[in-house]
Amino acid sequence: MSTGWILVAALPWALVPLFVLWRVSDSTELDRYPLPVGDDTESVSIVLPARNEAVHIEGCMRSILASQHPRFELIVVDDHSTDGTGDIARRVAANDPRARVLTNPDLPEGWFGKQWACQNGAALASGQILLFTDADTRHGPECLPRAVNARRIRGADLLSVAGQQLMESFWEKLVQPHIFMLLLTRFGGSETISRAKSPYGKVANGQYLMITREAYDRVGQHAAVRSHVGEDLMLGQAVTRAGMSVQMVTGIEHLFTRMYSGLGDIIRGWGKNVWAGGRDTLPLGPMGQRVLRVLFPLPPLWELVAPVAGLLAVAGVLPAAVGWWALAAYLFTSLGWIPPYLQAKQSLWYIWLNPMASAVLFWIFASASWRGQRVEWKGRQYVSR
Repeated sequence: MSTGWILVAALPWALVPLFVLWRVSDSTELDRYPLPVGDDTESVSIVLPARNEAVHIEGCMRSILASQHPRFELIVVDDHSTDGTGDIARRVAANDPRARVLTNPDLPEGWFGKQWACQNGAALASGQILLFTDADTRHGPECLPRAVNARRIRGADLLSVAGQQLMESFWEKLVQPHIFMLLLTRFGGSETISRAKSPYGKVANGQYLMITREAYDRVGQHAAVRSHVGEDLMLGQAVTRAGMSVQMVTGIEHLFTRMYSGLGDIIRGWGKNVWAGGRDTLPLGPMGQRVLRVLFPLPPLWELVAPVAGLLAVAGVLPAAVGWWALAAYLFTSLGWIPPYLQAKQSLWYIWLNPMASAVLFWIFASASWRGQRVEWKGRQYVSR
């Protein structure tokens, strides 16, 4: 096989990264929206559910309480934590009248813990706008006022902010960018999501989900999504189906999240979401979902095809020409990871390890598909409907 034909055969591995980069490029940054002028702005109730978040809760609360927004309250819902989360939250809240801590009532049958905590926190909220956020987030002082203004200017009933994902360990830096790029490939950049007409083209970010009280009540609050692991996704779909506006902006200079701290956390965390929640992103009936469950683990194998073929060629199992094709495809794939790693401000050495990341993703996807609707998280067992 000539060099020309080898490059032609490897061309899909060059075009796919270019397509993905084009797909995710259409985004609007939160900095585009100015800070509100004066104190005449909407009041916001921030609901922060927390279960065993002792490592994160104080930092998260203090970052929220440092906001420049003039009118907000912070409601922390301690969901039966056993690591002192509630005590830490009460200590922080004791020094700021804008914050209070609620002990979540016992979890009813058929509810996920996060939705139950959000539902009860929202019941105490007095704001015109509700903001649901996670304990592993850190908020810049301008994040809330800019988001409030962005929601108003864009006319959104639900606005999500997609922030910067913090990655510190080897496995985070290796695996997390691959998962985020898969999600972005599916949904596109923030403006693609905002323009989507179909509910299945919408996604919301539960790390920072801002919704008007009117819209929240109209779609049935968190009770409407109480048994879905991807509650943010399903809220976005519900708001869209109700004829209201769901939009997203990026806020990489204003919102920061470290989702997981190592390989075990990554496998457990994404393992609970990718299938049980991912199946809700497509309009499939029972038969379609059975087919999808079989096909679901396959996308991560795309980056493994060339390395495996190359190793078989080196071993003499496949012709030498296949080995040269595999090398070209691997190089194209690896170079395609340069922009995502530059944007994430991570070392470019990780681009050469994409087969290892894909192998981890395959394990996560295959395991999640095998478990199906069964979900385990923070000591609780659920079935995602």
